Amino acid sequence: MRLGLALGYWGRGPNPAHLDLATEAERLGYDSVWTAEAWGSDAFTPLTWIAAHTSRIRLGTAIAQMAARTPTATAMQALTLDHLSGGRMMLGLGLSGPQVVEGWYGRPFPASPLTATREYVDVIRQVLRREGPVALDGRFHSHPYTGSDGTGIGKALKPITHPLRPDLPVLLGAEGPKNIAQTTRIADGWLPLYWSPTRTDVYKAALTELPEGFMIAPMARARVCEDVAEGLLPVKAMLGFYIGGMGHAARNFHADLMARMGYEEEARRIQELFLAGRKEEAVLAVPDAFADEISLVGPRERIAERLELWRTGPVTDLLVTAPDPDTLRVLAELNS
Repeated sequence: MRLGLALGYWGRGPNPAHLDLATEAERLGYDSVWTAEAWGSDAFTPLTWIAAHTSRIRLGTAIAQMAARTPTATAMQALTLDHLSGGRMMLGLGLSGPQVVEGWYGRPFPASPLTATREYVDVIRQVLRREGPVALDGRFHSHPYTGSDGTGIGKALKPITHPLRPDLPVLLGAEGPKNIAQTTRIADGWLPLYWSPTRTDVYKAALTELPEGFMIAPMARARVCEDVAEGLLPVKAMLGFYIGGMGHAARNFHADLMARMGYEEEARRIQELFLAGRKEEAVLAVPDAFADEISLVGPRERIAERLELWRTGPVTDLLVTAPDPDTLRVLAELNS
């Protein structure tokens, strides 16, 4: 199992520790470093900055939002950074949810998410392979555009720049069973939002036929500390926000996932509290047991014991969100 460093997206401003953490992760032998985006900082610019200050570590977006760019624009950014980094780029994509797509990007959430995702990946693959002009008679991503509000003179094009790697890895952030199953067919890897090494049966049906080399790369908060309860507070804060606020009360993919993982009553309670403006109570309502099983928190000996659970399952890459270099070092030592 390889280790990766997940830096996430910026909060109020750039995190001054991110570059140091990335360079330290490379020094410690981590395989990859990942950036993200929500509705503030973008995923590609910080990753390019990290690429310029590193030489070996692979670079991934976990995740770049599909609604933020057309598939050809995303492919352009990926192939450009792949060239600049000497072939280190991995493209992680996610559809996001209706609140973000419609509220932030000002476009409709696709009526058929599976189709929209499949078409998006198809276009990116065509750009990267550069076997001919990009052509797709799609429901959501037609190339050339043939809508009634177009000019009718669009021309199918292939990229001027020759991509460095036609097989640049494409990974998808998927949560629903059908979406995960499709991911195993059209992508090179899967980026689970929550992964519990003791509940792998939640995903078993969707992962029955994995292609050779397929990446399963969940994210997990990691922190070496003596007080487990205190160490779990950032995990609970994240879960309270995602479960309670990252979606509508009637359509929240993150809450639905928590419910499928055995915490349905707790997920709905978190939503109820968060949407009522009782955010601190929503965080406290996150079960310690759930926060604990999807993270690696506690003394070194406890983390060593729990890390073995992650290694015995199908996970190929553990993407850790770690707040300090000491935690990165301990995980590198334990995983060697």
